[in-house]
Amino acid sequence: MDKLTIEIKTHAPEETELTGEKLAALFKPGTVVALCGELGAGKTVLVRGMARGLGSGDRVTSPTFTIVNEYAGRLALFHFDMYRLGGSDELFDIGWEDYRARGGVCVVEWSENVPGAFDGSELRITIEKLSDTDRKITVGTPQEAV
Repeated sequence: MDKLTIEIKTHAPEETELTGEKLAALFKPGTVVALCGELGAGKTVLVRGMARGLGSGDRVTSPTFTIVNEYAGRLALFHFDMYRLGGSDELFDIGWEDYRARGGVCVVEWSENVPGAFDGSELRITIEKLSDTDRKITVGTPQEAV
């Protein structure tokens, strides 16, 4: 199977959110998304769109202090934030494998902090902040998008 990398440029938070919504249409049960990007790049904005694309009407917020937020929809969305974790072991300690086994979509912000949690089948999305409003979103496999 050919590998594919897609680059998308957005010019406003609403466009970043819409990109997340469109990406979510492709998600299947068990999809894992490793999300990377600097502080303020728009990771949670993208996840907000993903939740909407999966049919959730819930208010999406960053799970920085709760570690994981759950949103109901066509598929459950488990939104993780690994900013405060010390490594993959801590993610496994909070039930990473159990979340994956539930058949929803797992989206992991700050995925670079927990590299041992991924098996190579995840979708890797990197958001680069080009200006106050412009973003470059790269979607691909782990080797292609980093």
